[in-house]
Amino acid sequence: MNDHGHGLGAENAAEGYQRIDQFDQASVERISAHYGDILSAIGEDPEREGLKKTPERVAKALQYLTHGYDLDPAAILQGALFREDYSQMVLVKDIEVYSLCEHHLLPFFGKAHVAYVPNGRIVGLSKVPRVVDAFARRLQVQERLTNEIRDCIHAALEPLGVAVVIEASHLCMQMRGIQKQNSVTTTSAFTGIFLDDPRTREEFIKLISAKLH
Repeated sequence: MNDHGHGLGAENAAEGYQRIDQFDQASVERISAHYGDILSAIGEDPEREGLKKTPERVAKALQYLTHGYDLDPAAILQGALFREDYSQMVLVKDIEVYSLCEHHLLPFFGKAHVAYVPNGRIVGLSKVPRVVDAFARRLQVQERLTNEIRDCIHAALEPLGVAVVIEASHLCMQMRGIQKQNSVTTTSAFTGIFLDDPRTREEFIKLISAKLH
């Protein structure tokens, strides 16, 4: 068991990726106790029928929503690197993103677009969404999430460049505060050729904007 107590199994450990289908009971009980107090503090009765199991459900949901702490994004990539003489852009677009804002513990969600230009090595395409998920399933801010994905891919592949764009809606803006339901936040992060060559960067922006499917 690791420090975060998310109850990850050993399957696929070498790959650095694991589906969450079990929970650490000690952590569930600890989190549940606090949520019982929270329900009372907001004026609810934690003993009424509809709420009796809510603290346990919330505890398990939080373990799942933050299971990225138990994943090693670098290991996900290292387990599927291949030598390949390919030097054109590789783009994985429209990757679903679900995360929790660390300021209010409310969800933000949207899509990530990730590209890199290989420098002798490529990675299995499914690993890119898994890296996105490993960083997203933590308490996050969108700006840091964007940089972490970029930096992880750049360090593991040592490509000619990496580009990451995330478009997300934040419930902390839509349900509270300014309450702008149609607002979308876009963040971007680039390295290498995506910074130095405007044509490569423009190609990336064009590709993520195009409806090719």
